[in-house]
Amino acid sequence: MSSRDVTDRAQPPSGGELVIGSLRGEILERNVDGTVLLEVAGVGYLVTVSQRVIPELEPGSSTFLRIHHHIREDAQTLFGFTSNEDKATFQILLATHGVGPAMAMSVLATHPAASLVDIVANNDIAALQLVPKVGKKTAERLIVELKNRLSLDVLDGSGPGAGGGNSSVADVREALAGLGYGTDEIRDVLREIPSDADSATLLRDALKTLSKN
Repeated sequence: MSSRDVTDRAQPPSGGELVIGSLRGEILERNVDGTVLLEVAGVGYLVTVSQRVIPELEPGSSTFLRIHHHIREDAQTLFGFTSNEDKATFQILLATHGVGPAMAMSVLATHPAASLVDIVANNDIAALQLVPKVGKKTAERLIVELKNRLSLDVLDGSGPGAGGGNSSVADVREALAGLGYGTDEIRDVLREIPSDADSATLLRDALKTLSKN
């Protein structure tokens, strides 16, 4: 197996260490801190993934992850994504003032890339406030800064609002809030259910999940 089969690597602009662009291998461990141990050709890579994605990465399964290799003077961290859209969105978030890797991953754990595009396009401050540790002022600033950076045209060539998924999610969020559920409960249940169904189906699934919890 060649190095190209194992990883997609490119030299950083400044030269020096190789940057890992992707990894394909077997999941050995799935950890509570949001990391997975991915074995590639006998080497174990510790990769941080979104809390939305980690349930899909079963130990013993094979997977392909697109990697953002985050390099600082004191540390190197690998962030893994199952789609180009999530990786691109993560990198756009990192380029936004005041957003570090932890917050960027938290945003993606709460909102898939396509939904985040709709949230920004619709100035949906309440939706961004569902992200842990993001208050109203931070949400307002993020929307302003992401307006000209984040679009489905950039991510996958389609237009803003494609699929209409965010509209349904927004309806369900408002309905659950009206029923008295708290922000944390709403955020957690929206992570657990698919976001591409109609409002009635999403609300039914959300209420069913909440009743179980």
